[in-house]
Amino acid sequence: MFLDVVTNASLVALLSMAVGILPLGLGVAYAVRPTDARLALMRPVSLATLFAGLCGSLSGLINVLRLAGMGEAALDSKLAALGLAEALVPLFVGAGLLTVAWLCVALGLRSQP
Repeated sequence: MFLDVVTNASLVALLSMAVGILPLGLGVAYAVRPTDARLALMRPVSLATLFAGLCGSLSGLINVLRLAGMGEAALDSKLAALGLAEALVPLFVGAGLLTVAWLCVALGLRSQP
């Protein structure tokens, strides 16, 4: 079911979800070998992931509202709910990847002296 949503995602949504891989890789790298430079990069990369998730979600919301406003086809509540659910996927993926990334950072901080 989730894969159906991802395969139907727009290019903006896919790119915004791909940004979430950066903090995950950085968090894993920090857990394996913690350095101050990697830790310092986590904040801006995390912010980029948050903003990318917001951008992807807002893009989906804009598309749903545009479809509703065009008025060419009737927009029923089922179609609107499906569009809004798909619009939230980039934000959900970004938040999930950030959660795992920061758990890896916490693991790396624990191993530091």
